[in-house]
Amino acid sequence: MTRVYFVRHAQPNFNNHDDLTRELTEQGRRDRKLVTAFLKVKEIGAVFSSPYKRAVDTIKEFADAQGMEIELVSDFRERKVGDLWIENFDSFCKRQWDDFDYKLPAGESLREVQERNIRALNRIVERYLDGNIVIGTHGTALSTIIRYFDSSFGYNEFNQIKNLMPWIVMISFDHNACTEIKKYNLFERYKIK
Repeated sequence: MTRVYFVRHAQPNFNNHDDLTRELTEQGRRDRKLVTAFLKVKEIGAVFSSPYKRAVDTIKEFADAQGMEIELVSDFRERKVGDLWIENFDSFCKRQWDDFDYKLPAGESLREVQERNIRALNRIVERYLDGNIVIGTHGTALSTIIRYFDSSFGYNEFNQIKNLMPWIVMISFDHNACTEIKKYNLFERYKIK
C-alpha cells in the first residue's frame, strides 16, 4: 500500500503575478506549521514538489526537520492559464470545469493538467510501493488528480476548496489502483480559525 499525501500550498501573495516565484504571505508561512505538525507522524519516506516556490516553501519546513531533500517534479506544477493575468478568475475556472478541453492561447486545459499530473504520479507510485510520500502541489492540479479517481469531483467541489490553503488530500494505492481518498482540513483538525 502506498499513501500519497498531497499538500496544497499555503496562502500565496497574489500581488506577485509570476506563477513560478509567487511566495507565501506571512499568514501562509505561519500556516505551513500546520502541515509540518500533520506530516511529522506519518512516517514519510520521500518528498516531492511542484517547482513553484509557494508549493516548495509550504513543505520545506517539514522536509528540513526530517533531514529530507525535496525532489522537484515539473509535471506537478499548476495549470498554465495563459500569458495574461485574468481578473474574472471564477468565470474562467467554471468554463474550464464545464469543458475539460477549454484553454486560452498559450494556456493549458484541465485535461492536459490532469494527464501530466497523473503521469508523474504513476511514476512515483511505481517507485514507492508500500511507502508514504508527500507531494507539494496546487489547488487546480490537485483537483484534477482527485477528478481522475472520483468523477463526481467537479467545479462545485473545486469552488468549495479554492480558498482552503493549505489543504491535504491522502490517496492510497494498491500498486496503481486507487483504494481511498481522504481529505484533511487542517484548520478544523487543529481548531484554528
